[in-house]
Amino acid sequence: MISADLLPSDVLQRKAVVYVRQSSQSQVMTNLESQRRQYDLVNIARSYGFADIEVIDDDLGRSASGTVERPGFERLVGWLCEGKVGAVLCFDASRLARNGRDWHHLLELCGLVEARVIDQDGVYNANQPNDRLLLGMKGSISEFELSVLRARMYDAARSKARRGELRLSVPFGYIWHRAAGLGLDPDLRLQEVVRLIFSRFRELGSARQVLLSMMAEQIHFPRPSNEGRMTSWVWQPIRYRNVISVLKNPFYAGVYAYGKREKRTSIVAGRARRTYGHDKPAHTWEVVIKDHHEGYIGWEEYDRNQKQLALNAFGCKDGAKSGRGGKALLTSLLTCARCGHRLSVYYRGRQPSQPVYRCSKGDLTGHSCCMNFGAAKVDTAVAQELLRAVEPLAIEAAIEAERMHQKRQEDRRQILGLELQQARYEAGLAERRYAACDPDNRLIAAQLEKNWEAALRRVRGLEMRKPAEDPTTIVVDPNTFPDLAENLSAAWNTPDVTMRARQQLLRTLITDIIVDVDDAVRDVVLTIHWKGGQHSELRVRKPQSGEHGCATSENALEVMRSMAGRWSDEHIAATLNRMGLPTGQGKTWNGRRVEAVRFKRDIRAYRSACKGGEWLTMSEAAKVLGVSNHVIRHFIKTGVLAAEQVVARVPYQIRAADLTSEAVKASIARTGRPCRDVDGGTLPIFTIT
Repeated sequence: MISADLLPSDVLQRKAVVYVRQSSQSQVMTNLESQRRQYDLVNIARSYGFADIEVIDDDLGRSASGTVERPGFERLVGWLCEGKVGAVLCFDASRLARNGRDWHHLLELCGLVEARVIDQDGVYNANQPNDRLLLGMKGSISEFELSVLRARMYDAARSKARRGELRLSVPFGYIWHRAAGLGLDPDLRLQEVVRLIFSRFRELGSARQVLLSMMAEQIHFPRPSNEGRMTSWVWQPIRYRNVISVLKNPFYAGVYAYGKREKRTSIVAGRARRTYGHDKPAHTWEVVIKDHHEGYIGWEEYDRNQKQLALNAFGCKDGAKSGRGGKALLTSLLTCARCGHRLSVYYRGRQPSQPVYRCSKGDLTGHSCCMNFGAAKVDTAVAQELLRAVEPLAIEAAIEAERMHQKRQEDRRQILGLELQQARYEAGLAERRYAACDPDNRLIAAQLEKNWEAALRRVRGLEMRKPAEDPTTIVVDPNTFPDLAENLSAAWNTPDVTMRARQQLLRTLITDIIVDVDDAVRDVVLTIHWKGGQHSELRVRKPQSGEHGCATSENALEVMRSMAGRWSDEHIAATLNRMGLPTGQGKTWNGRRVEAVRFKRDIRAYRSACKGGEWLTMSEAAKVLGVSNHVIRHFIKTGVLAAEQVVARVPYQIRAADLTSEAVKASIARTGRPCRDVDGGTLPIFTIT
């Protein structure tokens, strides 16, 4: 059918629909000639005698493969069902549909309402077998053409990717040079920020902790300002997505990877729907080329980072999570020796609640758990074992900690210096723009002046954050730490050290701990796997039912038993406080608390009548001799007067018979200047008058 006379009058009385479509937004922006030729179909419709002509161009930039919704095409189908359409005009069959389902559905509707399909080759009647056959062939060719084009395009991209020559979108820190190819971004500030993320993760082992530390230091990260084309960006406060995208991207490890993501197709409302950007496992990537370009880290470190991130997220059985704080020291480090599951941490009791380690297999199978025990004694025992292991290396560890601290300060100072340098450049650029502007053009000059002032404020803010002067290099002398190893326990238990820091230190030395409970002797058996392959076994007594952790220590009870028969409760309390032995609840001692413990433990009380005058205190001895306590203490230190102590730091006990010794009498009888050996040939500086 090539003549307008073949169109019935009832068809011409209905509307003619001109369907305009292009597959992508780039075609809409660049292929303007294709648009113009499709819009010219309006003139063809008029030449056939149609008076009511409707143009549908809602689907510009939408694919016709059947996986994208096309509101314009659905509107066309709705008009066909209502019988309002007399002819459908399209440039070719590929404009209407690229899949057989939509194409044949359209032809069936046109046949039912006797609508015509018109393209540049002629007019087709879907009710005629020959025309229906020709239209079906055109639709099949259009569908096959799309498959061929897509396969040819993907094969060419894969072939180029296998050689590492396909230009992928590179992350921040890299750039495609027009002549030199792929390389590091010349912006030194950007390079230092990326390197700082990897160094912080190497130190902290947690992406969230990296974010918090960098936010505390007000470090910024670039963000695209041109709709993701990565050609220009602005610096904004760092976010978690920036940290995690840098840590998970293999491009920073010098690896060229292609095919990391896949598309997935699902059926929604009877139509195929495709979603893109789903990550694939690393072993299923299509192309992996190591050492393809210069990396910020090595492949081994990248692999370790991915394992650590997976452990942090899911608590896998292959290792321990990074330290996250809490009340339990051995979180995610304990493995059940009976079933191989990780022990979980639960809390019981009133506030403050007490942590308990429990095997979680019972929660999964419905049976009773393998074991459970309190965390306090086990954590203390493992901490003491850790301190004993690191004691020989305490000085070296202190030197390494000082070096790491200086390195961290230097990184921070370098980042701030680069940021200040860029801010000064932007301030100078704003000044030059303001100077180049015509002063009479106030509409532009006012805005340029405002931009210049904002740049200067940023420079002043960065200058205030910068230290006044660079710290000098500190040389740590090992001889300045003679008692460092002895103070490890005090440093470990100080309130300034958080549980997160203790957990991270523990994970740097311990790989895993296999735990079992010896029910015969009620011992918790810990097999510690140290870094480097060494193993050690530790046994901790499991408390009896009802036994709490606030009991008085055996050392304090031994002091009470030794002193109770000769000293008052106040003396015992003062002695325990001097020895640093607190109560079971961590409080200091007084007379009433000592009395309560003695009553509970059935310890004999102090009674003055039992002394009999054979043994005296320092105050009693001073009263007998008529001197002060200072004189008696001096006699004891110089060996003039004999005295005894039950344990260290308790009050002295002096035998009454020793006060009448010749040495004591001679020392008391000595008056005037202190007794010194005087050389007869030495002249005194001051004369005695």
